[in-house]
Amino acid sequence: MPIGEKHFMKKLSAVKLNFMIMLLATASVVILQSCGEKPAETDAKDKTSYVDTISVEAGIVGLKELALTKTFSGTLEGEEQANIIAKIPERIMKLNVRVGEYVKAGSVLFELDKGGASSQFYQAQAAFLNSQKNYERMKNLLKEGAISQQAFDQVETGYDVAKANFDAARSTVEITSPISGLVTAINVSIGDLANPQMPMATIANIGRMKAKFNVGESDVPSFFVGQSVQVYSEMKPEEIQTGKIFQLSNSANVQSRTFEMQAIFTNTKDRWFKPGMFCRVNVNMQTKKDALVIPLAAIVKSSNGDGIYLINEDKSYFKTITTGITDGNLIEVISGLKAGDKIVTLGMNNLKDGTVVVISNK
Repeated sequence: MPIGEKHFMKKLSAVKLNFMIMLLATASVVILQSCGEKPAETDAKDKTSYVDTISVEAGIVGLKELALTKTFSGTLEGEEQANIIAKIPERIMKLNVRVGEYVKAGSVLFELDKGGASSQFYQAQAAFLNSQKNYERMKNLLKEGAISQQAFDQVETGYDVAKANFDAARSTVEITSPISGLVTAINVSIGDLANPQMPMATIANIGRMKAKFNVGESDVPSFFVGQSVQVYSEMKPEEIQTGKIFQLSNSANVQSRTFEMQAIFTNTKDRWFKPGMFCRVNVNMQTKKDALVIPLAAIVKSSNGDGIYLINEDKSYFKTITTGITDGNLIEVISGLKAGDKIVTLGMNNLKDGTVVVISNK
């Protein structure tokens, strides 16, 4: 074979070899790509399946008695309670009681300076004693027939006036209790100047207590005399006493525009509730029997209104509902649901229409 022909054949063989190498490389790439695509599809499909399936808790819509209860803040007083206030500004000379002591009506609690500038005690006492002597003398003369009945009547009238003046003067310096009860507070000390505008002490009968609280005008129609209430203090919330409304205000407070309500209840055996304490009053405003209810926490807020996620064939669907009264845990459903419907009660934040759900609280 000539040299030129041999060179040509060698060149042709090299071209064929390069072509075969390129063909094999291309086939390898195609095979590798085709082998890698299937796992990618599987991964995407698994990822989509995982994202679209959400674990939730569910509940069944049912009928139940629902009570609307509201809580109001108030203050406590004894069933009978009196603030002791001086009539004249005189120095306190004697204090006859202590906090916690039981006193009877008419007991002298404080004694003021009887000789003070504002006191008329000694003048009234002198006039009364003089009138009393004259009265006794004229009464004996009347018995003996030495004076007429008309003359005696004039003396007796003068005696009655002097006695009334003396009693009035004594009441200004001898401060008494108008009711029987416990001394719950003493606000002064011996030597203080009594202030006619400030209570010196408080006397209360605390066997039964009054809870006073204010309500808005929208709530007033729901109150009535005899309505049951529960009273407790945040200091001891487990100590709850049941009472009844006994007084409703017919006019609103000019400043707060609220109406005062008063409830009465029996104190505990150890008289734990005290006058002046803050309290909470729970009032059952309304009760509905066989109300269609769902958990309040199941409500989802949207631009179209309140709604819930209804579960149908393991998928969730948003549904708008109309709600009524609530007791803080359950809420009434007026329209949009029926008894027996299955709804999402927990885990609704990531749901949308058609989301596959797995119920975790079966």
